[in-house]
Amino acid sequence: MSPQLFPLINITQNNEVSSSHRDLTPEFKEKYFKQILDHFNFISLGNGTFDQRYLITDQYWKKGYGPIFFYTGNEGDIWDFALNSGFITELAEVQRALVIFAEHRYYGKSLPFGKDSFNIPQVGQLTVEQALADYAVMITQLKEELGAQSCPVIVFGGSYGGMLSVYMRIRYPNIVTGALAASAPILSTAGLGESKQFFQDVTADFEKVSPACRDAVKGAFQKLNTLAQQKDYRRIQSAFSLCKTPSTSKDIKQLNGLLRNAFTMMAMLDYPYRTQFMSSLPAYPVKVACETMLNGTDLMSALRDTVGILYNSTGKLACFDLYTLYVECADPTGCGLGFNSYAWDYQACTEIEMCYESNNVTDMFPPMTFTEQQREQYCSKRWGVVSRPGWLKTQYWGNDLSTASNIIFSNGDLDPWANGGIRKSLSSSLIAINIPEGAHHLDLRGSNPADPESVIAARKMESEIIAQWVKTARKQSS
Repeated sequence: MSPQLFPLINITQNNEVSSSHRDLTPEFKEKYFKQILDHFNFISLGNGTFDQRYLITDQYWKKGYGPIFFYTGNEGDIWDFALNSGFITELAEVQRALVIFAEHRYYGKSLPFGKDSFNIPQVGQLTVEQALADYAVMITQLKEELGAQSCPVIVFGGSYGGMLSVYMRIRYPNIVTGALAASAPILSTAGLGESKQFFQDVTADFEKVSPACRDAVKGAFQKLNTLAQQKDYRRIQSAFSLCKTPSTSKDIKQLNGLLRNAFTMMAMLDYPYRTQFMSSLPAYPVKVACETMLNGTDLMSALRDTVGILYNSTGKLACFDLYTLYVECADPTGCGLGFNSYAWDYQACTEIEMCYESNNVTDMFPPMTFTEQQREQYCSKRWGVVSRPGWLKTQYWGNDLSTASNIIFSNGDLDPWANGGIRKSLSSSLIAINIPEGAHHLDLRGSNPADPESVIAARKMESEIIAQWVKTARKQSS
């Protein structure tokens, strides 16, 4: 393929491409790998190790010959990603591949120091560099143990996991033949681009369904702001069915964050069928949200019911608890809950830059700043760390990727993270695939009868490119 053939791949409707849907349930075995605690200091921590979890299935593998498909686990329990990335196992069946999903250190059950993992200084071993080294060591050792030394390795990842796949190909090209990076915002998380872009893109998703939906959401937030300025806290509690009456500007900020987060999640996970990934959501949640927003009796109760699509999917919550449903952190798009949220908060305070802001002008959300100075103050207080702006760009090249190779950057137009990633092909082997009807890494999900034609075509193209990489790698090693 030449650069002329791939200045940009824009997947559009193609009636010749059809979906074949089968329920593939891979027989994953859960295992643990004895991993090095600190790859970069031979004295620290007494050369200690920890148990890193991974999932493996060889049910499709042509032993010793088929490629290895390795998922670079991201900010959560590895089972969540394995059970929501069916394309990888579907592709493994076709290409006779071994499949491994590796859990990221400090997430799920891969806690290097157990319950003390998020104490200071133990949390200091949580870095992108350490995670990549974990994967490099794991791949190398498992290849030896499984008699797979000559098997090419393709890494896959979605979102932050997609970023890690890019970084693996850049950092360890001796180990990794190619990378599929789905919805990987490698530019915006490296401090490149506009701080207002993210929430502007979330807004655009709802605006596409109906400009009236955007206006209603915007108006609801303005109404909330007016009540907050009047300190009419009881009315706010009543309108939003809050468990406790807010009493401070901090509570209002928390409420605004919780409300905004619901729209972010629905935009990201705007899949064409019901899902349980990250949250229980209906098919096309953005469309459902707009219908709810526009059918309400008044703007604020409509806003409450709309965010309830995310927070109260069962309908069993009697009230919304501001501080348990949402945790404010160094990532304005949300850190999740539990131990995983601590880990991501720490990463957002150190290497991952996400100074995204909303302003109620270019987006429909309340004005909520998050400047580099605010990030620095928060992170110093929370973790005792000083952020290093520009570090990801220095380490992993930012937008200076022209000397890299064998990376697919896939992005869906419905995904608010898309414009923080690579949208145009950079060479014949740095290929951008844009999916008009795709939400957050939809292409990594398994085939579904409701899949839009654009994602079916994207997966077909990804499959062909990966097969070519594997074929070329075999020729070069023979």
